[in-house]
Amino acid sequence: MSIDRLRAHFGFERTPFTKELAPAMLHQHQGHSQAVARICWCIQESAPGMISGEVGSGKTVAVRAAVSTLDPSRHTVIYLGCPVVGPRGIYTQIVLALGGTPPFHYASLVPAAQHALETERDERGRRVVLVVDEAHLLDPSGLEELRMLTSAEMDSRQALCLLLIGQPTLRKRVKQGAFAALDQRIALRYAMAPMSAEETGSYIEHHLKLAGRADRLFSDDAIALIHGVSRGLPRQVNNLATQALVATYAANKTIADEQAARQAVAEVEAE
Repeated sequence: MSIDRLRAHFGFERTPFTKELAPAMLHQHQGHSQAVARICWCIQESAPGMISGEVGSGKTVAVRAAVSTLDPSRHTVIYLGCPVVGPRGIYTQIVLALGGTPPFHYASLVPAAQHALETERDERGRRVVLVVDEAHLLDPSGLEELRMLTSAEMDSRQALCLLLIGQPTLRKRVKQGAFAALDQRIALRYAMAPMSAEETGSYIEHHLKLAGRADRLFSDDAIALIHGVSRGLPRQVNNLATQALVATYAANKTIADEQAARQAVAEVEAE
């Protein structure tokens, strides 16, 4: 089966339930909107923030939506998607992102990163936003180094806005006594909740409209099953809805019903 045949069968103008969406096209369910609002506040105030949530809850999508609203002439966004590189890797990526050459010796690398951040703020007039994704994977030394970055200049001015993005274990780790200093610095934290049953239905409808179908394509039973199995997590909704469409196409039907949804569940759970 080709994707072109699937599109033709349902009359899609584009493939639904993909992540290649412009920020303005994203579905505005409550968890997403709340996360974006908090991220924007942290950036505006140059305050450390934490967004946590289960795998597939839309944390990175919320960050992307918030960052898309920034003026690039006034903000510099540094995205670290692999924090397991350790403190040296983190400082190196900061220096590189700000146009510098990282020193070889670690003792020189740390002040070089701090200087690059201050230069970006004071001489170029740009607010640096450091997004650390998958932050639950940070080791203790990584968390401590990030804390040090937020405490430069004796708390007089923040050289950057630090955003920690990770799974629920991140919240628990930061609450441990060893990280009390970092925990106290986090100005806002938000745990992304999954979509409600109503929001899941609205989410599916939204993506179908983006694909060119404004009429009903999923039965109520199918949506209810998809919501129950996905637990309202957007990424899993995408996977199940796509599999349900494939099952519907294979059966030469026009409506994704409960049977198609059950086939989708079987396929996804078998992976």
